[in-house]
Amino acid sequence: MEQYKKHLIHLHIIVFIYGFTAILGRLITLDAISLVWYRMLIAFVTLGLMLLGLKKRIDVSPKSLMVMVGIGFIVAFHWITFFHAIKISTISVALGCLASTTLFTSFLEPAIIRRRISFLEVLTGVVIIIGLYIIFQFEPDHFLGILIALLSAFLAALFTVLNKALVKKHHPVTISFYEMGGGFLAITLFMLVSGSFNAYFPIPKENDLIYLLLLGIVCTSYAFMASVKVMKSLSAYTVVLTVNLEPVYGILMAFFMFGDTEKMSPGFYLGTLIVLSAVFLFPVLRKKFPTRG
Repeated sequence: MEQYKKHLIHLHIIVFIYGFTAILGRLITLDAISLVWYRMLIAFVTLGLMLLGLKKRIDVSPKSLMVMVGIGFIVAFHWITFFHAIKISTISVALGCLASTTLFTSFLEPAIIRRRISFLEVLTGVVIIIGLYIIFQFEPDHFLGILIALLSAFLAALFTVLNKALVKKHHPVTISFYEMGGGFLAITLFMLVSGSFNAYFPIPKENDLIYLLLLGIVCTSYAFMASVKVMKSLSAYTVVLTVNLEPVYGILMAFFMFGDTEKMSPGFYLGTLIVLSAVFLFPVLRKKFPTRG
């Protein structure tokens, strides 16, 4: 129980860092694909240095390697859609919709890990759907941004559940290292095929470089590896549910940093409040009606 509390506190620190990720995505002037390419490259190198420092073996079976690289593809697509949603909409919209990750996880985790569907998880998902419906009704101008953010949420749920199975067999840094490498490879192949390297290769400006290093080292290498590690004692659903607090930190930071550009309609905040209320309601109900995970 003590280990559970320790990992839960650690997870909340990680979530605060995740909230700042959205701020950096807004500050960096690169497009979403280039941004994530640099992010995963920096993270891949940093995690490689971590493995050397920890003297951890990086050899894994061909099957595990393929799985990790494949998950890396998913992570890359998740980040691209997330940052693209921020750039075509607002930080508040992207983060508010990202809370729907809980809904997707409530169905993906039982299907992939083969555990029973929890009534409380489904109930929480229904509450989130109601909140999202309200957001859609009051923010028609951000319709495309909302759809892309929801796709990002689905991908976040998918790679979180898949990592739950991996963490039982491999060290978190090893998993993160290969997944960052896989994502970097995926984006590189896409840029090669699309001719992005030949036509236009974005070089980050001085401020962008500082933000990218912060994003790649602190908000990615450390946070991603640590979030995988806490899953040793926390379920994928608990991790995703806690990560839903990211909008609270991110929206507040965005409002104070960017002011009126992040100001949304009252209906948006009502919908977001309903979504986030599920985060606080679930632990109370789970304690009253215990369930596995």
